[in-house]
Amino acid sequence: MAKRSSLFIRIVEGKHLPAKDITGSSDPYCIVKIDNEAIIRTATVWKTLSPFWGEEYEVHLPPTFHSVSFYVMDEDALSRDDVIGKVCVTRDVLTAHPKGYSGWLNLTEIDPDEEVQGEIHLQIEILGSDAARKLRCSVFEARDLARKDRNGASDPFVRVRYNSKTQESSVVKKSCYPRWNETFEFDLDESATEKVCIEVWDWDLVSRNDFLGKVRGDHQLIRTVQQEEGWFRLRPDKSKPRVDEGNLGSLQLQVRLRDETVLPGSYYQPLVQLLCQEVKAGPKQDGKLCLITLIDETTTAECRQEVAINLIKLFLGQGLAKEFLDLLFKLELDKTGEPNTLFRSNSLASKSMESFLKVTGMQYLHNVLGPTVNRVFDEKKYIELDPSKVEIKEVGCSGLHRIQTESEVIQQSTQHLQSYLTDLLITIAKSVRTCPATIRATFRQLFKRVEEHFPENKHKNVKFIAVTSFLCLRFFSPAIMSPKLFHLREKHADARTSRTLLLLAKVSPVLPYAALHWQRERGGGVCVHKGPCQHFPVQHFRSAKLRSWHGKVDQPKAQTLVVKEGPLFIHRGKGKGPLLSSSFKKLHFSLTSEALSFAKTPSSKCVNELNQWLSALRKVCVNNAEMLGSYHPGVFKGDKWSCCHQKEKTGLGCDKTRHGVTLQEWNDPLDPDLESQLIFRHLFGVRELMR
Repeated sequence: MAKRSSLFIRIVEGKHLPAKDITGSSDPYCIVKIDNEAIIRTATVWKTLSPFWGEEYEVHLPPTFHSVSFYVMDEDALSRDDVIGKVCVTRDVLTAHPKGYSGWLNLTEIDPDEEVQGEIHLQIEILGSDAARKLRCSVFEARDLARKDRNGASDPFVRVRYNSKTQESSVVKKSCYPRWNETFEFDLDESATEKVCIEVWDWDLVSRNDFLGKVRGDHQLIRTVQQEEGWFRLRPDKSKPRVDEGNLGSLQLQVRLRDETVLPGSYYQPLVQLLCQEVKAGPKQDGKLCLITLIDETTTAECRQEVAINLIKLFLGQGLAKEFLDLLFKLELDKTGEPNTLFRSNSLASKSMESFLKVTGMQYLHNVLGPTVNRVFDEKKYIELDPSKVEIKEVGCSGLHRIQTESEVIQQSTQHLQSYLTDLLITIAKSVRTCPATIRATFRQLFKRVEEHFPENKHKNVKFIAVTSFLCLRFFSPAIMSPKLFHLREKHADARTSRTLLLLAKVSPVLPYAALHWQRERGGGVCVHKGPCQHFPVQHFRSAKLRSWHGKVDQPKAQTLVVKEGPLFIHRGKGKGPLLSSSFKKLHFSLTSEALSFAKTPSSKCVNELNQWLSALRKVCVNNAEMLGSYHPGVFKGDKWSCCHQKEKTGLGCDKTRHGVTLQEWNDPLDPDLESQLIFRHLFGVRELMR
């Protein structure tokens, strides 16, 4: 039995942010921290005081986490990024809102005395006889302290307070993992009500010392148990009450915490076997109400997406994803009499197919759309087809300026858009064999089911539309409109690029439809859209020969799974963020299921965030039985480790290995026990409602 916690985070938008740039605006982005560990960085929205992000994340984290913090930052190209404000949501608040916490929260000013992190290893005990008893506090070491100095470290020392008396330790220079091994003794005062307080400070020669955190020990409890030893989390100093005036703007968030107790897999076998039997039996159930039908009829709009992804992952693990989707296709077709509305609603079948495409086809999506989307971002061409939105501008060289007409702008926009569409058309035509075999087999089954349900000649196009509605409207088009949300780009598009992507997404459904009908329109065009792009060449699709849905499905070849690949900026000391610095080098990294490698090779313009790499590494290492419990975050230089100043090169690490916080992605490893538990929880909730 294991406890697992997950956190759903949606960073919606901000408003009324203060201006940080001389232009009277800001370039805001958000950093999300779980107990002071940065895990998420949103895209930067340029030149606005009311940014919209709309980014969603799901985080797997230890059940013992304390809080999640949202920092709104202003990105600067030449100087250090400015901190606008923060919002902190504690675990207690999330527990009090089981359906999730949603709303606007005012940003508060960051108090340095509250920005603490790390732990300290202490032993507090009471010694001596009743006549002369003493309170002894042994301070051994600390780890992961906040970095307060410009050199990326701190100079920590400890201050112990008890009964109006104070003692201090020595200063450990340039370390966030100091070791003191010092002991402090005080005369025990039985009547004293003050707790022993251990404070950690960063020593500064010129300015005032910086507060790093504190721990309070109750000597009444220590008197009962005689001693207390262990690692203690450093707490902030909240002695200065502050009134939130809301003058830093506000942030709209949606945060939901879910704790699950997952039992061993044997407990879920009856449920999994029953689901698999129904899927294997197919649509013919002899009038019996099957469990899949019950799930289909009891899911609501709020939980349908989550249930769909759980079912898809469960049946992918059982090797029955195609059969499960086929059953949903049949259930949906039985409820549909009008072909024009087929798969247009957000039913369980539609949501399951969307999730299936994302889980199994994200790499294929990147290969198909990546080159064209990158070209749109790089060229930044002005494209507009709506006469009411056309911006007239001057063209020509110096001395020969003239005003472009509306028709010229639309004609030029049409040429640019057709150029992008041609790129997509050629790429899709060449991608048939790279399309995952399971996707092609599923589309072939969908094609067959729709053809059986609508055999009339007047509905001969419905089977084609059913396929393209999923492939384009629910897979390609959303990724073209929002490439950041599909990890095609690291940043959101500006207004001009966003408009181009929107127009490209609107006309992109013509592509597979043209491929399916090239035999009827040899060398001609398929009239699908009104306007300048109504005719579009389809001859490039002749090589495809409809293999994606009708051809023989190739057996997938065994290959090494690429977990993450791309460039990474290696930090070298001073800098303005977790990746970029004034002195850095860029290497091309590749993390597969077998190895981690790097080389000095040219790479794409997409810069992977450090937290995404850490998340990928943790997922790969989570089942590693030989993973070390601790490590040295520094280097062994001279005769000691730079992080903790230990002189034993092979000694135990000074910082614990962190692998509890990971970002959920579509390519996460399957977890059948967790998926089974989530499906069981849904069915259990249905039973409670029916009572």
